[in-house]
Amino acid sequence: MNPLRPARTYILLAAGMIALAAAIAVAIAYRFRAEMVRSFKGGRHVPAVVAPTPDHIAGLDLPDGFRLNIFARDLGGPRMIAVADEGVVFVTRPGSGDVIALEDADGDGAADRRSTFVGGLAGVHGIALGRERMYLSTVREVFAVDRRGSGSGRRERLLGDLPPGGYHPYRTLGVGPDGRLYVSVGSTCNACVERHPESATILRVGVDGREREVFAAGLRNTIGFGWHPATGEMWGVDNGTDWLGDDLPPEELNLLTRRAHYGWPFLFGPNQHVEGLREPMGFDREGFRAKATGSALEYPAHSAPIQLAFYTGSSFPPEYRGDAFVAMHGSWNRRPASGYEIARVRFHDGRPQAFEPFLTGFLVDDDTAFARPASVAVARDGSLLVGDEANGVIYRVSYARGR
Repeated sequence: MNPLRPARTYILLAAGMIALAAAIAVAIAYRFRAEMVRSFKGGRHVPAVVAPTPDHIAGLDLPDGFRLNIFARDLGGPRMIAVADEGVVFVTRPGSGDVIALEDADGDGAADRRSTFVGGLAGVHGIALGRERMYLSTVREVFAVDRRGSGSGRRERLLGDLPPGGYHPYRTLGVGPDGRLYVSVGSTCNACVERHPESATILRVGVDGREREVFAAGLRNTIGFGWHPATGEMWGVDNGTDWLGDDLPPEELNLLTRRAHYGWPFLFGPNQHVEGLREPMGFDREGFRAKATGSALEYPAHSAPIQLAFYTGSSFPPEYRGDAFVAMHGSWNRRPASGYEIARVRFHDGRPQAFEPFLTGFLVDDDTAFARPASVAVARDGSLLVGDEANGVIYRVSYARGR
């Protein structure tokens, strides 16, 4: 027996314990450092979601002349909607790992055909349509699928190394006027200094997966974005930091430009400092603020904007053309609750003027709702499709001329 073996064993065990302790210490330190909010304000408050009744639906509020019907129901958990030029409505369902296609063959304003276009894609969320291909995103990947067939053709993976999801795992996609693909990558945390340079950004990449770059940064979670139909400028709605109180910070509408930084986690709105953060040692507040880009408009805190769609149809009154609609998913940590509605963003000469309510009434009272809107899209006939993730319903809003 080697008399040195027990000593060596103890030394190795001790070294292992020291390494383990060091790893735990680093993990604790990282966890402490990652969350920058010093003292949480507010509390969890999630209105209970109930199934919609005819009375609930009849009680929804729209501007004069607009009416609402159910386009499709029993859809599970629909998230993003994309409408093809030929009128097919594609819907992503992350929980089911598929994309379904809905068609209104007889033109009565309700889907009468439903099929699975893409299956077996766990966590699929973002969707964008090109001329011949459909682009889809999961937490870490972006795919292209030939949409001229049934969707069962070869699936090409364009990206496979997006940053980890963490706090915000849902990625969204858009094809810009420049023909390139834009990918929103939410933050991994509530408020922190991200370690991955592509977290809390919007990426731009070629439709072949090449020439990838960070297009805009300092965006906590800009799920909804799009391009103004007249100016071609890119606008997005960002979800603000949690646990800073019921009214701070507001949700933001931002003009998204290349290489701009929008301030998160240190700034919000028109470049106001977030108070109560653990800022890094030596952080230059004013220097950072001078280089950041402030918001164009604000919306009540914690409303959780999801999909954004510019109105490009012709069946609504002319003053709606070029305005945007935003699905406000609804708060989970604010009292009174906010969101649970579709907001309109009024534009004039390509500039946003104000948010205003468009479709409201999903929030029955402060403790009850019958929808959590997640998606908005303009149908081929110019109506507005509104997806409710909670009850699996897509509503259709149309305009009745002369009423």
